[in-house]
Amino acid sequence: MKQNKKPHILLINDDGIAAPGLLILKESLENIGNISIVAPDKEKSAAGHGITLNDPLPVFDYYYKDKFFGVAVKGTPADCVKLAVSAILKNPPDIIVSGINLGSNTGYNVLYSGTVSGAAEGTIMGIPSIAISLGTYTEPNYKPAGHFIKQVVKEVFSKGLPKGTLLNINVPNVKTHSEINGVKITEQGNTRWKEVLYKRTDPKNRTYYWMTGEKLIFNESFLKDESAVKENYISVTPIQFNLTDYDNIDTIKKFDLSYKHIEN
Repeated sequence: MKQNKKPHILLINDDGIAAPGLLILKESLENIGNISIVAPDKEKSAAGHGITLNDPLPVFDYYYKDKFFGVAVKGTPADCVKLAVSAILKNPPDIIVSGINLGSNTGYNVLYSGTVSGAAEGTIMGIPSIAISLGTYTEPNYKPAGHFIKQVVKEVFSKGLPKGTLLNINVPNVKTHSEINGVKITEQGNTRWKEVLYKRTDPKNRTYYWMTGEKLIFNESFLKDESAVKENYISVTPIQFNLTDYDNIDTIKKFDLSYKHIEN
């Protein structure tokens, strides 16, 4: 990338355009780049990489304290990136940053995460992209994440990212900067959610279910994302979305998968 101009930074999230984490992200980066914001009009957590094909995508200007803040979209994070790059912005962004998400996105949860999927859509489009999340759902302190993302964006703007790779960052929720033990370049771990389904009945006696869950955390090494965050390290995981299991292609080749057509 060129270094003689401020980067054009597109901000997105899955917590919705009014989320505090997005405001902190904007305030953290506005001195080092020209900011555009295109984000869902409401929370789209766990939207994954869904895109909207069978419904329109309404958009409207969103204001914060009577000042234009960004464009809100009645759609998913991936929708927001597609709209921003292909229709809303005059020029494509140099970098896309998704977050700051309330709640970590580690392990298998990256497959469900709207935050990570928004960054993935940018990566698919060939734009360097970063997802950043805070490891809590209560009493968040976004300041360490806001402080760290400035350094990351500067590094990515200076050095770029490998083609097809995004950075998935998870920051521990701490009260003070001094509690951060450092930064670890990590692997995606095996953390996942165990679903809990509550069966209920509505006023018309119709059955419905309310889904929630609990995080299953495994005893893994500091090389894994969730374990690093648990020990108050910032986890930075390079992610790519070619899901081919290259190690087992030869195993599958041993299956009897020839096509045998028998005429009746």
